[in-house]
Amino acid sequence: MALSMRLSRGGSKKRPYYRIVIADARSPRDGKFIEKIGTYNPLLAKDDEKRIILDGDRAKHWLSVGAQPTDRVARFLDVTGVKERTAKNNPNKGKPGEKAVERAEERAEKAKAAEEAAAEAAAAPAPEPVAEEVPVEDSQAEAEAVVAAEVEAATEEPTPEAEQVAEAVAEQTPAVEAPAADAPAEEKSEG
Repeated sequence: MALSMRLSRGGSKKRPYYRIVIADARSPRDGKFIEKIGTYNPLLAKDDEKRIILDGDRAKHWLSVGAQPTDRVARFLDVTGVKERTAKNNPNKGKPGEKAVERAEERAEKAKAAEEAAAEAAAAPAPEPVAEEVPVEDSQAEAEAVVAAEVEAATEEPTPEAEQVAEAVAEQTPAVEAPAADAPAEEKSEG
């Protein structure tokens, strides 16, 4: 007869309460058992002393006779100091399954395609550049030259919109008068 040291569920719906029992391995979980050696109440706080109650002497006796504890009961035996349990290591536990890997690859492909589409859209010819406002310090001639260069770069034939932009920039930039030092020289050459 194979003996098992396991939990037997009691309590009501959504209010579990377990007995730690020695039973035949072939008997049902909540069925006939040989001896009750403790209790486990998962509803109590983890630091509560009444959460796990275990008769250590009887547990040692049944272990010596050959009873095999389940994983959960082995943890309880380790906590109470009856039998030391070696920690298990499953390196594949945190790895995603095959379907999850496939879904992740599909998402990565879609993201890559979206990035490529965005790059192509950015590389496509940009719409007409909007003329920038020229600072007041620059002269009128420089402002008109910049606007004319931008309009020629956008299209070879000036469109009505480009002409409107050029006129608007010309109206916004104030005319710069010649410096006073140059004025007398010009008057002398004229007269």
